[in-house]
Amino acid sequence: MDTTQRGSEEFPRRVVVTGLGVVTSIGIGIETFTSGLREGRSGVRPITAFDTAAFAHRNACEVVDFDPARWIRRVPVEELGRAGQFSVAAARMAVEDAGLTDDQLQQYRAMVTVGTTDGESRDLDGLAALNLSDGPASYPQSVARRYPASRLSTSIVRELALEDVEAVTIPTACAAGNYAIGYGFDALRSGDVDIALCGGADAVCRKTFLAFYRLGTIAPEACQPFDVNRQGLLTGEGASVLVLESLESALARGARIYAEVLGYGLACDAYHPVAPDRDSIARTIDAAHRDAGVTPEQIDFISAHGTGTKANDITEVAAIRQVFGDRELPPTVSFKSMLGHSMGAASAIAAAACAVALTDGFMPPTINHEEMDPECAVDCVPNQARPADLEIVQNNALAFGGNNAVLILGKYRSAAA
Repeated sequence: MDTTQRGSEEFPRRVVVTGLGVVTSIGIGIETFTSGLREGRSGVRPITAFDTAAFAHRNACEVVDFDPARWIRRVPVEELGRAGQFSVAAARMAVEDAGLTDDQLQQYRAMVTVGTTDGESRDLDGLAALNLSDGPASYPQSVARRYPASRLSTSIVRELALEDVEAVTIPTACAAGNYAIGYGFDALRSGDVDIALCGGADAVCRKTFLAFYRLGTIAPEACQPFDVNRQGLLTGEGASVLVLESLESALARGARIYAEVLGYGLACDAYHPVAPDRDSIARTIDAAHRDAGVTPEQIDFISAHGTGTKANDITEVAAIRQVFGDRELPPTVSFKSMLGHSMGAASAIAAAACAVALTDGFMPPTINHEEMDPECAVDCVPNQARPADLEIVQNNALAFGGNNAVLILGKYRSAAA
């Protein structure tokens, strides 16, 4: 892509990650989350969000010990559903992690993009139950008002008192976090905005658990991606928000830089409502490599979508091999073994994990691994984290309906390094 000059800057601008906020089942806040990744911590526990008596399998990866009032200061907490609380809290964490005050942030032309699968479907579950028992007149007005998915992004705007801002909620299901990051990345590198808060948020809900349960893809106890005995996924929840800004801006204010966003690729093949398509996934990976200006040989580590279902893992690995050829594949890990599948938050949480892996020099493990499925046959960094000097990482996200998004992050090295 050709560059042009606007003032003192070159366009397209280089874009870096300067703040991370995470709410997950293995840790809240980037320090606790990072230690959870290093330890291979499991977020699996019995579901408390709804009555599971009618189901044979009752585990998920719920967030515990989450106090929204610790992070949310302007928006009344009761006006937010659980996913909204996660989203706003993660944004507040990310801004503080980036070393920005609200006053400083309000001076920027900003963008807020949040990906989701369910929005506030947990609230809709409750409203549906009330409708059956007592009729729609019984709906609490506060709950009925907070269910629109758009509030996942607009509530961040309200919390941070942003004015010169575009707020977008992206509903591309399980790839939505990467979509949201890519959307913000494009706006930044083109110079349309000065800063972007990008990520994803979802909460465990009965509707989505039931959908996967009816598909026969809920694991009885644990998620075991790439394992020959894997039995499916576990639903999860949480949020991740990344602060993105231009390299020039980050250097000017002396910000810590976690990683550089090198590029991304998108595809929507619409091949099948639920079945992944190998060729479409491969096209998405190839598009991400081309956008980032990298080759398969340069990828040091892959964060796979890695749901732990038979079809996903085999198809995803086959697509990776289609792009990478006969060479040995880079280590390919599934964070869902620890976190479960947090739907629209999944790839945004994985992006945060990739950023800290680049910064701290390690590869998080795929836990619960016992025996590799020969049809997958990747180095999944089984069960224990591994020290590694990573330069370029790839973050895969695959969604129902063929919505695929792949993000490429790189280690930032200054010219003096």
